[in-house]
Amino acid sequence: MKKLTTLTLPLIASVCFSSGLMAENNTSSLSAPNSLEDANPQEMDQGYSFSRKTVIDLAQQLAQQPMQDPARAPDALNNLDYDTYRQINFQQNQAVWGKSPTQFSIQLFAPGFLYKDLVEIDAVESGKAYPIQATEDSFVTPTDEIDQLISDVGKFAGLRLHYPINRPDYKDEFIVFQGASYFRAVSKGQNYGISARGLALDVAQPTGEEFPVFRHFWIERPSSSQQAIVVHALLDSKSVTGAYRFGIFPGAPTRIDVEATLFPRKDLQHVGLAPLTSMYMFNGAMDHPETEDYRRAVHDSEGLQIQTGRGETLWRPLMNPENLQISAFMDQTPQGFGLIQRNRDFEDYLDLEAHYQTRPSIWVKPLNDWGKGHIELVEIPSNSEANDNIVAYWQPEKALKKGEPFNYSYRLTLTNDTPVLSGKPHVVRSAQGQKLAAEHPQVVIDFNNIEVQDINSVEVEASISQGNIIEAHVAPNPYEEGLRAFVTFDPDSANSAELRVQLKDGDTPLAATWLYRWLR
Repeated sequence: MKKLTTLTLPLIASVCFSSGLMAENNTSSLSAPNSLEDANPQEMDQGYSFSRKTVIDLAQQLAQQPMQDPARAPDALNNLDYDTYRQINFQQNQAVWGKSPTQFSIQLFAPGFLYKDLVEIDAVESGKAYPIQATEDSFVTPTDEIDQLISDVGKFAGLRLHYPINRPDYKDEFIVFQGASYFRAVSKGQNYGISARGLALDVAQPTGEEFPVFRHFWIERPSSSQQAIVVHALLDSKSVTGAYRFGIFPGAPTRIDVEATLFPRKDLQHVGLAPLTSMYMFNGAMDHPETEDYRRAVHDSEGLQIQTGRGETLWRPLMNPENLQISAFMDQTPQGFGLIQRNRDFEDYLDLEAHYQTRPSIWVKPLNDWGKGHIELVEIPSNSEANDNIVAYWQPEKALKKGEPFNYSYRLTLTNDTPVLSGKPHVVRSAQGQKLAAEHPQVVIDFNNIEVQDINSVEVEASISQGNIIEAHVAPNPYEEGLRAFVTFDPDSANSAELRVQLKDGDTPLAATWLYRWLR
């Protein structure tokens, strides 16, 4: 596929953030085994000392040698079809801590179908870790043979956590770790959509993408009154290992504080921190489906929001391009970025099954200084809403060096919109077409929550990388209690052009800067 790459908006600023609240970890003084493989099986059954240092030490040791692939489930499980695998369900009465006073419980996923790698999962209580083993009673399955296969394997393909986020008498599934380093979560009233990942490597590079895996998890048991839970994960990949700590706060909204230490096995040139993965097909205003569709829009996320290190807010509508596209937004010490699902009414989508109006947005807020680099947006052509075709992450300016640990931390907030824009003006709709009674293309942008004394004082600052701006003006939009901007342009003979639009009252920006790549 043809690839378009654009570097936009060089930004220089310096802002530091201190680490936010993390769920309590009271095991930091406990000793860690040299390696879990060296531990005596009987001692493992009785528990072994555990702390975050356990995971860091394991990651550091693994980085000294080439990656060994995780153990895999037998072919009899891996060859299961989708319908059969769906019939394998974890026994509710087998949930870890399900009958204890804690409000949290753990349920597990069976290996098989697409989930071929076996994952180690340990429960941590009173400073000791205890491996969780699969048995014939762990799952309800369609055949005795599958029961026995799972029991013989004894391990799992992932985990999910439950907590009463929607009503006090029922523990909802609210976060899932399953497949490579992917995890998904929801807040109160939301349904699964966008995914996060532990790390992204070589996305859209000619060498092909490398997918790190979480090969071992440790879940700390919360007290009966605790409303947060800690999950540790050991990341492994051909090029890097990592120790992750997730402080997870379910609710309205759900929040996940991530601390990570990476140990590169080689220099990493194309590394993506805090990667987000989502789906975008069309929205009926900026683009339309190639085939007729009764729905008005199909997407898990509709835009990339950025808050730069110098405090400027950017909004970039997503697209499903004909060719692979990569956009880079240069910055220093970013304050945040996220893939946002802004429209929240059923009428925006008209899908009775997918309920796209309840899909979460994810906002990434660095909790330490990430220095110089850029936010990279990758948009992949797709003809199916079952495929995730949108990726966004932070790429540091300098390569991560072999043998040099790299520490960073950030917070994920699963909101309905951008948290930093709560109650503030922002872009609510973007549309493109052709100016009436003219032959030139035009974009229309609606901004809400804008009050001005004199609309004639509002200036539309519009620019284009190819061609020229013909006309830019603004009109009141009482339906959004804001303004509508009209920008007409001539791209000349260019096949693509970068547009930038900002509303100002004097020198004061009124809302987010709107960015878009126009394609002929």
